[in-house]
Amino acid sequence: MREIREAMLRKLDGLSEYDIRRPLTSTGTNLLGLVKHLSVWESRYFGEVFGRPFPEHVPRWDDLEQRGADMWAAEHETREEITGRYRRVWEHSDATIVALAVDSPGYVPWWPRPDVMLFNVLVHLLTETNRHAGHADILREQLDAEVGPGPDRSGRDAAFRENRRAEIERVAKAAGPATAC
Repeated sequence: MREIREAMLRKLDGLSEYDIRRPLTSTGTNLLGLVKHLSVWESRYFGEVFGRPFPEHVPRWDDLEQRGADMWAAEHETREEITGRYRRVWEHSDATIVALAVDSPGYVPWWPRPDVMLFNVLVHLLTETNRHAGHADILREQLDAEVGPGPDRSGRDAAFRENRRAEIERVAKAAGPATAC
């Protein structure tokens, strides 16, 4: 999990404040928002679920006014503030993971079956973090063609990637009409 957390932060490397915050999907998904979202939910799952609340304020899951605020950075929130909190969340989460047995009970009030074990939460957070890391890969590629969790070591340049994209587009068009039947 540590490796994928670091990969999430590397997606911000070398980008402007605008680029890490700008909405790149119709729902507003953006790189810094993904980091903020992961920090909020990881802090809650490895914190309050096991009676070990994260010591800093994070939006409550049951606060309707705050719903969705974890998916983007407000004007007053800085990159350093959000990434720093994410790193502090890792420390808190890892302390919970080390302190508890894998079958330790927890309670997730927002789940339909709220009684869980640490194992369930570990699997859930690992899945969620990897899912959002995939989103981050796509967003970063849209911004500057940076691919994967780190530097592109494939030796494939922009011309190669554009030729491959054009080939895939040609094959897609040959498969049938561009609109649904």
